[in-house]
Amino acid sequence: MVGRKYTFLITILIMGSSTFIVGILPSYASIGMAAPILLIVLRMAQGLALGGEYGGAATYVAEHAPQNKRGAYTSWIQTTATLGLFLSLVVILGVRTYLGEAVFADWGWRVPFLVSIVLLGVSVWIRMSMNESPAFQKMKDEGAISQAPLSESFGEWKNLKVVLLGLFGLVAGQAVIWYTGQFYALFFLTSVLKVDSTTANMMVAVALMLGTPFFVIFGTLSDRIGRKPIILLGLALAALTYFSLFRELTEAANPDLSKAQASVRLVVKADPVTCSFQGSPIAREIDFTSSCDIAKRALAQSAASYINETLPSGSSALVKIGDKEIFAPNAMLNADGNKFDASSAQAIADFKADLKAALVEAGYPTKADPEKINHVKIVIILTILVIYVTMVYGPIAATLVELFPTRIRYSSMSLAYHIGNGWFGGLMPTIAFAMVAQNGDIYFGLWYPIAIIAMTFLIGLFFIRETKDVDIYAKYLYWHPNKMK
Repeated sequence: MVGRKYTFLITILIMGSSTFIVGILPSYASIGMAAPILLIVLRMAQGLALGGEYGGAATYVAEHAPQNKRGAYTSWIQTTATLGLFLSLVVILGVRTYLGEAVFADWGWRVPFLVSIVLLGVSVWIRMSMNESPAFQKMKDEGAISQAPLSESFGEWKNLKVVLLGLFGLVAGQAVIWYTGQFYALFFLTSVLKVDSTTANMMVAVALMLGTPFFVIFGTLSDRIGRKPIILLGLALAALTYFSLFRELTEAANPDLSKAQASVRLVVKADPVTCSFQGSPIAREIDFTSSCDIAKRALAQSAASYINETLPSGSSALVKIGDKEIFAPNAMLNADGNKFDASSAQAIADFKADLKAALVEAGYPTKADPEKINHVKIVIILTILVIYVTMVYGPIAATLVELFPTRIRYSSMSLAYHIGNGWFGGLMPTIAFAMVAQNGDIYFGLWYPIAIIAMTFLIGLFFIRETKDVDIYAKYLYWHPNKMK
């Protein structure tokens, strides 16, 4: 309703201020539950802003680009997410190295958030000097601006169905590939394979640097052969190779862990009724009090693969490692309900200590051996994962712009992108961890992105039409079984 330029200003102010406030947010020790609640609110504000940021950038650039170069022009936008992650890793590594691990863990982690205020100032200055996009200005001059873009986008089925097709037939699959290739891969290296964070961050940073040019390569290629073939190929390759790539990643990063998983038989015996799905994004350790949950959570955090066996109702869970059986405790909370009571905390600590000792005795490493890490192989695997990201992400900005008419383009594409990346992608690490803890296989969490990718591939194959030749200056577009008009 008000134009690309001014919305751009609003979204960067929301994003920049939310990021800065994270850096000054009081801790849980200072303000209790208000701290995580405020953090989630700030993260939601960042996500809201990202929906407007991305939609605005894609729309603004595409509406300035020549028709036969929209893929190439908008692909530069796609590089910014990966370059942003790369630069953030550089800043974090620099601050961490300069301050030391202890200071960084105490208060140094706030520094990157605080210095982001400089970027906010630069961004606001740049956006104040920008001109309105020609497509929006033309529509404004003709008096064709939508007076109710939300109801027009989502209240009219002819438009809503295109939003839903964009969400499920394009963005959902792109989101999980993006989060798997850039965020879950880092989580897997550090939390599962026990590679020290500095080494893992450096290898991910190198892979991001090597993979980033492919955003522009695939975006440019999509101007020639179309968006759809490249996106579908990226989806298919990811779904078909994730399991083998992550197994190779384990072998390259922590061969001792790979060997232990193949040779040591672990069993969790429990009453299945007491085993919960640990998939809440805001769950705390004290939210899991049953012996089954405590046992599975400890094993998942130790990257130990296991099989499940059923015990009679009411039985306490136990972990069997070879011939050794370790019983897991049930826990009780203190009177305030904000932590385990003293006896439960001690029982859990004793259980974890016994479990760790038994795993070490069985051959499970406590961390990856730096001398055995194959850095080159890991960087190659990570680069392949990033290239998958570039295949689906490089052409997608142009595709989303071309799906919608000018009058509702910003609102429509922003919702599809925001929901797809925020929900399907953002929950990827949490859901994957919960699936691993539930099933006992460190690779089982990969079924989540693969299932989403498969859904997107099928919907995209049969219902998303090629868009590269669409006239994006049209006030209205309508969906036809064979093409966009």
